Amino acid sequence: MSPRLDAPRTPDAPSAIPFPAPSTPDPESPAGLFPDGPPPHETTPDPAFDPRFLDPRSLDRRPLDRMAPADARALSKHLFARLTELEEGTHEYAYVRNTLVELNLALVKFAAGRFASRSEPMEDIVQVGTIGLIKAIDRFELSRGVEFPTFAMPTIIGEIKRFFRDTSWSVHVPRRLQELRITLARAGDELAQRLDRSPTVAELAQELGISEEEVVEGMAASNAYTASSIDAQADEEDGENSLADRLGYEDHGISGIEYIASLKPMIASLPSRERQILSLRFVSGMTQSEIGQELGISQMHVSRLLTRTLARLRRGLTLEE
Repeated sequence: MSPRLDAPRTPDAPSAIPFPAPSTPDPESPAGLFPDGPPPHETTPDPAFDPRFLDPRSLDRRPLDRMAPADARALSKHLFARLTELEEGTHEYAYVRNTLVELNLALVKFAAGRFASRSEPMEDIVQVGTIGLIKAIDRFELSRGVEFPTFAMPTIIGEIKRFFRDTSWSVHVPRRLQELRITLARAGDELAQRLDRSPTVAELAQELGISEEEVVEGMAASNAYTASSIDAQADEEDGENSLADRLGYEDHGISGIEYIASLKPMIASLPSRERQILSLRFVSGMTQSEIGQELGISQMHVSRLLTRTLARLRRGLTLEE
């Protein structure tokens, strides 16, 4: 693997890209990355970066990402030409490749600026764009006659978009639904302008040539893009403090109300003595012995009547369910 950009320099690696003077070329030097002399400039060179005025030992201290665009393009061309001559895996190859990355970081920052409105930190976007820049450098072929910025920019932007597609969704959804969400948003905006109102599901389906079920599925998938904490503060005009204050909870007493409503007509149809036994047992909380003394019957008789009455009520509830 190639060394990282921030990896310490090794004694075997050149400390800078040497640009031998045209009058005293050193073609035999193995460390010479430009044995044919300094690269010509397409425009008026900047003395701060012109290889003819540059001290090779101080190149590492030069802000390569601040180089003028014309100088950066000219130097990149010759670095790519030199890269094709070097063997991959050597220190010289890694050094030239890393210098190309530093030299073209301005492309990454320019591409990352298009996504400044996103919620992700700009440092993360630049880091992902740098990965796209490295891929572009590895794939670039100077012989095709294409300018490197023209070739690299789609790769950098594509890498950033892939990052947002794969990591920015709160809930992972299939790529098909992610793309359908974008298509629905565009079609919805166009139809809203044309109809002067929000389009219906049927109108969106007809516009895109898909089924209404797919439209509903895409709309549901769009809800997974962002998620809010239940502790998040509500808007000022809302009286509640947070989302959790507006969420309902399971009331276990609701099922009891339903049973009472169903039992009322069945209890009303029972004989008066059985209704009295139920009232004394479950309302007054009396024992079977106390109920027997109250009604003048034995505790065993109370138990049989109570068992028979409860079984009848259970059967009635089962039939209703």
